[in-house]
Amino acid sequence: MEPSNDVALDIIITNVVAVFRTRCHLNLRTIALEGVNVIYKPEYGKVLMKLRKPRITASIWSSGKIICTGATSEDEAKQGARRLARTLQKLGFKVRFSEFKVVNVLAVCSMPFAIRLIDFTKNNRPISYEPELHPAVFSTGSLTITGPNVQAVATAVEHIYPMLLECQKPLRK
Repeated sequence: MEPSNDVALDIIITNVVAVFRTRCHLNLRTIALEGVNVIYKPEYGKVLMKLRKPRITASIWSSGKIICTGATSEDEAKQGARRLARTLQKLGFKVRFSEFKVVNVLAVCSMPFAIRLIDFTKNNRPISYEPELHPAVFSTGSLTITGPNVQAVATAVEHIYPMLLECQKPLRK
């Protein structure tokens, strides 16, 4: 990026998905009967538990694997996972919080200009843009980005910005 074109873009993280293990077997029936804000899904072999602060939803399997979704930062995902582990400890399980990992981050970003999508696909041939699979770039200048962590999402926006700048729509008068 050229210094004259340096623009501060707001990247808004909408969802962080994280996993962790409890290192113990969990009785889903006990969690369903004694837990709060719980939905038991025996057909899938899991329990859904919702926390209000931070606002996350956890899928809990009897093996002790837990997937947390809905956080808006990596720190919030870790805090929610720890609160969930503590909740399970209070239900009588010998939970040990381990193997925490952020596995997916979803973010949105708005460019300060509209984009000519046809020019974008023609100019960037090695890049595959399939809007039928996942429309990540919109003509309005809005982007949807997924990555393994927040840093990767920020790097992706920095990488794609010059390509989008070449394909910006002229302002209408």
